[in-house]
Amino acid sequence: MIKKNTYQAKTYDEAVNQALADLMDVQDNLFIKEIESSKGLFSKKSVIEVIRKDDVLEYIKEMIKDICNYMGLTVQMEIKKREESVNISIYSENNSILIGKNARTLNALTTIVKQAVHNAVGENYKFVIDVSDYKEKQHYFLEKAAKKAAKEVQRSHIPVKLDPMNSYERRLIHNALSGFRGIYTESEGEEPHRCVVIKYQEPEKKEEVDEEVSETTEE
Repeated sequence: MIKKNTYQAKTYDEAVNQALADLMDVQDNLFIKEIESSKGLFSKKSVIEVIRKDDVLEYIKEMIKDICNYMGLTVQMEIKKREESVNISIYSENNSILIGKNARTLNALTTIVKQAVHNAVGENYKFVIDVSDYKEKQHYFLEKAAKKAAKEVQRSHIPVKLDPMNSYERRLIHNALSGFRGIYTESEGEEPHRCVVIKYQEPEKKEEVDEEVSETTEE
C-alpha cells in the first residue's frame, strides 16, 4: 500500500509547511489533499493528507512485478522521469507475451495499474508503461505517418482521417502537427473509435504595413 502522511495545523498553508519540513521535500514532488477543515469563531483547523510521488512510483513498480509474476514472467524495469510524465520500460525474456496482439496485453496492464493508482491516490499521476520501447517505436512511426498525411493535405486541401487511436496517441498527433502551416487537427467520433482528422486551413495573411521613410537633409 502507498504510505499516506497526515498533518494538522490551524491553516492549510501551515499544515503544508509542516509536511515539507518533515518530509524534507518540495511541494512539486508531493500529492497534497485537504481532508478536513474547520473555521470556527474560536478555533481553526486544517488536516491534510500527503503522499510522495516517489512512493506512488514504487507502488506502481511493485504492482507491475506482481502481475508479471502471476503471468510466470520475471521482469526488470527502467524508469525515465520527464517533465510531464514518468516512462516505465519493462524488459523480460518474452516481451511478446507482455505486449500481446496489437498491444492488447500491454494496454490492459496499463489500464489496471492506472485505475489502481487513481483509487489509491485520488489524483492523476501521469505515467506511461512500455515494453522494450515498443510504444516509443510505434509512436515514432505513428508521427511519421501523420506528418506524411499532413503534407498531402497541404498539397490537396482534402481532409485525411487517421485510424482510431487512444487519447495518448491522439495527443501525440495533435502536438506533432501543431507547427504545420495551413494544417489543423480535430478528434472525431466516440471511444473506442475516436480518431484524428487532419484538415487544411488557409494560412492567415499578414497585413502589410507601409512604413513612411522621411529623409532629413543636414544643412
